[in-house]
Amino acid sequence: MCSRPWLPLVRKPRKLRRMARKETSENPGRLKQIALTYKMTKKVDSKVGLVVAAVGIVTFGVLLAIGFLIDHPIYLGILGFLLAFLAMAIVFGRRAERAAFGQMEGQPGAAAAVLENIRRGGWTTTPAVAMNRNQDVVHRAVGKAGIVLVGEGNPNRVKALLAAEKKRMARIVADVPVHDIVVGDGEGQVSLKKLHTTLLKLPRVLPGAQVTAVNDRLRALGDMMSNMPIPKGPMPKGMRMPKGR
Repeated sequence: MCSRPWLPLVRKPRKLRRMARKETSENPGRLKQIALTYKMTKKVDSKVGLVVAAVGIVTFGVLLAIGFLIDHPIYLGILGFLLAFLAMAIVFGRRAERAAFGQMEGQPGAAAAVLENIRRGGWTTTPAVAMNRNQDVVHRAVGKAGIVLVGEGNPNRVKALLAAEKKRMARIVADVPVHDIVVGDGEGQVSLKKLHTTLLKLPRVLPGAQVTAVNDRLRALGDMMSNMPIPKGPMPKGMRMPKGR
């Protein structure tokens, strides 16, 4: 029987072709997502296309001009193209984020959506740990800065909810700092688009192990309270609705 040493050479290109087809099939999804994000952003920010294009052209033009000055236009042109693409991506991302915040602002649960999208700092978010009849709500985030209670709704009613929840946190985890934030555009409040930055700027005072312990304790307490029987009849005014995670 004759050997067929060419089989591996045939199978390998086939495998590569399958991988290439798979990557090609995934790319339209990413491009479609970018296009959808652009359309949503343009509805709020009509100048996003012009601004992003201007940033790319200026960045590429400056690097190319420097290349001609130092007699290396090709190298600086390639570098300018890459930096222009990076600058355009950064500017587009920031304007898209700003547009998204603008659309979310004033909607119930917007603060919780921002908290749950915080990637850095090891934050754990529990939405709607306290709520009243008027749909004013308090969300909780736990990280190395301690416990952060974020309230959204009517400022006067939210302050009462925050005070009650802050007192409850002090009884449960007395050795952990508790911060409170009211989302809004008034004096002493934090706007929705600055909520992410505000949390990341808080001083980190807890080690990772203690953050985990605090989360476990609060989760266990939330699960225990969620398993308690709920009395029949209308909910008393100001009654908190704990939500475990």
